[in-house]
Amino acid sequence: MKNQIHLLLAASPLLHAELPVAPGAELKLVSEGFKFTEGPAADPEGNVFFTDQPNDRILKWSVGTGEVTDFLKPAGRSNGLYFTPDGNLIACADEKSELWNIDTATKEVTVLLSGYDGKLFNGPNDVWVHPYGGMFFTDPFYKRDYWEGRENSEQEKQRVFFLPKGADKPVIADDTLSQPNGIIGTTDGKTLYVADIGANKTYRYAIKADHSLGEKELFCEMGSDGMTLDSEGNLYLTGKGVTVFGKDGKKLGEIPVPEGWTANATFGGKEMKTLFITAMDSLYSLEMSVEGIR
Repeated sequence: MKNQIHLLLAASPLLHAELPVAPGAELKLVSEGFKFTEGPAADPEGNVFFTDQPNDRILKWSVGTGEVTDFLKPAGRSNGLYFTPDGNLIACADEKSELWNIDTATKEVTVLLSGYDGKLFNGPNDVWVHPYGGMFFTDPFYKRDYWEGRENSEQEKQRVFFLPKGADKPVIADDTLSQPNGIIGTTDGKTLYVADIGANKTYRYAIKADHSLGEKELFCEMGSDGMTLDSEGNLYLTGKGVTVFGKDGKKLGEIPVPEGWTANATFGGKEMKTLFITAMDSLYSLEMSVEGIR
């Protein structure tokens, strides 16, 4: 059925002309049969890692074979993922509201953080690693059915945090959002985008030299579960399919996806020109005319 759906999509003029999609490209079903896919991230070789949170595992799409295999299980109910410049995988492991560092060679897990001010995080959700060290992450509250003895948030607010390089304590980057979720930054480390899914808005911040954030600037009137950027500065937001905005905030168009919810997206593959989309029980891909960022 899904093959029929994606062929119908490919045969119809649903991809807006301004979108940086490769000529003749079709949305492809890469793999299915999961429970809820999330958190895609590409390693330095272009392999794409993503999570199947209800099934408590991190999976890997291999650039060489195109196969999807288990990478780590159990995986702390990991959600958002991102790679460090040296190839380690940062995971938002919300089973115990932790932030992990995973050595991809040995699969050894190091817990970087488990709370703020002596209290559990709400549940780290998405993370972006700054190119010069440290990482920003969002901490919204979504009650999980696998939590035991925990009904309410221990934190006063749902925040954006920054963990400085080498530090063992985070600092509050922004505590003015309703429910921060998707997050991504530019390769020069000067700009951060955060989606406030609770307020249905996405904001842009200047990142200062000390890694503190300038005043938030409304980028667009749309929230997002996850997000990514391409080399032209276009921002990809998720939810109902994938919606693409130019760096000026102008909507370029939508990429329809035949699922009820599109959780996240990232670029991967040998040339970093393949957009990978996590959507409910499936993983999709679409060839683009631009490179993505790692």
